[in-house]
Amino acid sequence: MYGTVAEIVLSRRDSTSQAICFEESTWTYREYFDACVKRAALASKLRNGPKFHIGLLLDNVPEYPMWLGAAALSGATVVGINPTRRGAELERDINHTECDIVITENCYLELLKPLNISTSEIYNIDDPKYSLLIDTYSAYDSESLSVIPSKESLYLLVFTSGTSAAPKAVICSQGRLAFIGSVVAQMFDITSDDVNYCAMPLFHSNALMACWCPTMAAGATLCLRRKFSASSFIDDVRKYGVTYFNYVGKTLSYILATQERPDDANNPLKRGFGNEGTQIDVETFSTRFDCKITDAYGSTEGGAVVSASPDTPKGALGPLPNGTVVLDPTTGEECPRAIIDKNGKLLNPDEAIGEMVNKFGAASFEGYWNNDEATSERLKDGLYWTGDLAYVDEAGFIYFAGRSYDWIRVDGENFASSPIERIISRFPPVAIVAIYAVPDPLVGDQVMAALELKDNCNFSSADFSEFLSSQSDLGTKWAPKFVRISKELPRTQSNKVIKNQLRREFWECNDPVFYRKGKDLIYQSMTEQDRQELRSIFVAKDRAEFLENL
Repeated sequence: MYGTVAEIVLSRRDSTSQAICFEESTWTYREYFDACVKRAALASKLRNGPKFHIGLLLDNVPEYPMWLGAAALSGATVVGINPTRRGAELERDINHTECDIVITENCYLELLKPLNISTSEIYNIDDPKYSLLIDTYSAYDSESLSVIPSKESLYLLVFTSGTSAAPKAVICSQGRLAFIGSVVAQMFDITSDDVNYCAMPLFHSNALMACWCPTMAAGATLCLRRKFSASSFIDDVRKYGVTYFNYVGKTLSYILATQERPDDANNPLKRGFGNEGTQIDVETFSTRFDCKITDAYGSTEGGAVVSASPDTPKGALGPLPNGTVVLDPTTGEECPRAIIDKNGKLLNPDEAIGEMVNKFGAASFEGYWNNDEATSERLKDGLYWTGDLAYVDEAGFIYFAGRSYDWIRVDGENFASSPIERIISRFPPVAIVAIYAVPDPLVGDQVMAALELKDNCNFSSADFSEFLSSQSDLGTKWAPKFVRISKELPRTQSNKVIKNQLRREFWECNDPVFYRKGKDLIYQSMTEQDRQELRSIFVAKDRAEFLENL
């Protein structure tokens, strides 16, 4: 077990095994270590004081792990900057995390030029002057190794996905990441013979905790692709001999939505690890590509973890860990156990669903950077509140029910989006589904579904109605009032659907929308006249503000 990330990087300095493969290029661990030391020397020269934050605005290119190694050796902090952010949002992220330098590339350089950022230096890896600068430093420059980081040394500032609000920068120390990387490598028996495919962007915690650091800890090969491509996934797996990959969110769904081929199972993949994969996707992926998928619950903050056991029922995350409870966020009392009928239908969602809380999680949560208010929201009375909704069945298995902002209230009944998403994901043409609340013209909410269909599939409102009618575990209030059919749902670079954007657009969007006028499961195409009539009802009921303030 390694104590710091610096120890992990140092342990590979003399290895001649392959460290990185990217496109047609490869680096041994010795070459990788030399590259890290050179960049660490530059960081040490630029550093003026105890704090030095390095912003990385890069795709998954070799410079990214090289700077990760450099920061580890020099005791600096890496800030992973999301390249999908723009303008004021991007400016806010860089200034909020107090980046001293930003390392970027040609494709993102123009994003930085109009910004008012306090960064003293911007380095473009595509500029020939950058390579000349790096090469002025010796691969064995002792100055870069003069700082010996401790376990507590601030190593990463990792932004949360920001799908519903401004992203928070999660603090991660060298000790925490080294521990996670070592544990994951042991869990999946990753060795120097493995080739690990980084399917997520390296600014995301999943890429760092479930792929890069475990790869380094095991001395395996890190396989990088500039940006994830579902259509190229299996080709990359075969080309590079990939044995392990990481994922989060809808990644499995996007890969499964590609055209199935008879030889899909003919590949070197052995295992995949991630979270937020649906049960049906995990099972289908495992069968189609002949590899074991392990889906677990874990947050960037590190305050709670749930892993499945062999007897975990379908749809559950796993057995309730010691110290983890589901509490009513209003009263602070533990929620009653969920009553689930033989068809898998949750019979008491209003009382059983609450927020997942870890009584012991406060010790592992290291806080948010410069955001005491957000940190306090997570830590209440010595407990770690995850911000995620869940319920626990009578046997003690916990089920994910969505984010805290995923509550929907219809006719006075509260329920969460995730169980509905699990049901609708069974509809054969569906590749991706997002369920969210939109305002009701009278009171409360209505359920809206946004669907992204599989290739060569069309939406039939009659088939969808028939499907919903046959789902015995569909709650009486759960059937969507509105169904949006999108060619591509808005999502983050880590494949999380941006529900906040969908909510703001509600049914007034450019995509086709179907809706139910009455209580029957009969969907019809929504016309512009229908939209005007619905808006007039909001105005007549003095609820137009609910459409304007989404």
